[in-house]
Amino acid sequence: MQILCRRAGWAILILSCALVLAGCGGSDSQSGKQQADAAKPTKAEKQNDGGDQPLVSGLPDFTRLVKQVSPAVVNISALPPRAQPPGKNAGSGGSTAPQGQGDALRDWLHRFFGDDDQGNGPAPPQMPDDSEHVSLGSGFIISPNGYILTNRHVIAGAGQIVVKLNDRRQLIAKVVGADPDSDVAVLKVKADHLPTVKIGDPNKLDVGAWVVAIGSPFGFETSVTAGIVSAKGRSLADDQYVPFLQTDVAINPGNSGGPLFNMAGQVVGINSQIYSQTGGYQGVSFAIPIDIAMKVAKQLRTTGHVTRGWLGVQIQNVDRELAQSFKLQRPEGALVTQILKGSPASKADIDVGDVILSFNGHTVDSASDLPPLVASIAPGEKAKLKILRDGKTRTEQVTIAALPARLQGGQGGSGTPNGQSKPDEPPFGLTLQSLNTKQRRALGLDRGGVRVTDVAPGPAAEAGLQPGDVILSVGSTDVEDRQSLLDALRQAHGPVALLVLRGGVRLYLPMQTQAPDKKGG
Repeated sequence: MQILCRRAGWAILILSCALVLAGCGGSDSQSGKQQADAAKPTKAEKQNDGGDQPLVSGLPDFTRLVKQVSPAVVNISALPPRAQPPGKNAGSGGSTAPQGQGDALRDWLHRFFGDDDQGNGPAPPQMPDDSEHVSLGSGFIISPNGYILTNRHVIAGAGQIVVKLNDRRQLIAKVVGADPDSDVAVLKVKADHLPTVKIGDPNKLDVGAWVVAIGSPFGFETSVTAGIVSAKGRSLADDQYVPFLQTDVAINPGNSGGPLFNMAGQVVGINSQIYSQTGGYQGVSFAIPIDIAMKVAKQLRTTGHVTRGWLGVQIQNVDRELAQSFKLQRPEGALVTQILKGSPASKADIDVGDVILSFNGHTVDSASDLPPLVASIAPGEKAKLKILRDGKTRTEQVTIAALPARLQGGQGGSGTPNGQSKPDEPPFGLTLQSLNTKQRRALGLDRGGVRVTDVAPGPAAEAGLQPGDVILSVGSTDVEDRQSLLDALRQAHGPVALLVLRGGVRLYLPMQTQAPDKKGG
């Protein structure tokens, strides 16, 4: 012990000497000055003072939220009608009672939710037989007397729908109504005093905010996943009336129809779709905003169907070059490419080539913003549109109508008519041909229109024009024939917007009418 102490003492002494030697190389005053200078913050440090403080600290604890809201989340199983085997009567198989839906449902419930044949408790998870096509999904209770929200695709074509509650009860549900355009369905079960969810406001949800999903992925009930809001107002193909919430919450088959909660335990969306190349979760999920879903649910409960507002215009996005041609400071708004006959737009002062910048005070930043805004207006109500026309803004009021059950698209045409000679090659890389009365009638045109029969390298090809396109106007100037089109192109300065009819759909294409200045390399 004495030897160890002595060795320790020598070590302390050596360390002290080393510290003294490390301070050598200058006078005490110089050393003190250097230390004082080193302690002073630099100019950059003064500017960044407090900038290194974390903006986010810690992770949220979801346990209280899950305990509070999970009783109102349900598992939904949909089974299509089961046909009787040929030649087998309902009373066969040793049963004295007819085998109806109750027996089929009981067998199915036993397979997926009941005990195994040996009475050893719940059977392990099984995949349904290919002939049964069982649809598994999720939902949530919105009223104590048994109204439930889910996705339409969860229950589409179902013969029997079983709702499994958080307390293990299994109830048969009926479909109150389903809307294919929003993918929302309302179910009803016979029960009272059920737990319900609280409805939140998705408009107050910020990008980056935490959200929680509860559902039954692959049939595993009351599974909880969490993530953040990745984006808002996403437009997906064939879903023009829903501005989706995009999240990175793990969503898989079986989560469809389940609720998306904010941190206050309020539902802000219905988990509906995923973007995947494998069929499983890849980090991009989409939810229907709950305010839109609740409006749909209210109509389904009241009338059994959904009525949406209709303006009657075809629109497209405004890109950078189109923005320049329409004298917009930046790409924004919905560019009107066609006005449907008999529509509310046809009865108002709205023209092809107008750019709709706002609708009822809501900014229209892109074309996908307009359909949900119009659809939310009840037929017969008036709406105010802010429109850009010829570089000037104006306000137009229009009475919204009900969206027709089916809208018929226009008829298009392509190719060069037989027996017609090919015109001379004009400038801009365009070979053009005027339309006759018969050709206009086939395209649904009252007048004008010039067909593109060939596109050579040049401004037309760079603009994306194709053989078969029919050019209807140059900017706001309608073209009656080939010569009027060429005159309008020659008189234009800089980029110009061409209204083109392609395959029955009208769209604007920006085209440069002047060669770029090559000065300066």
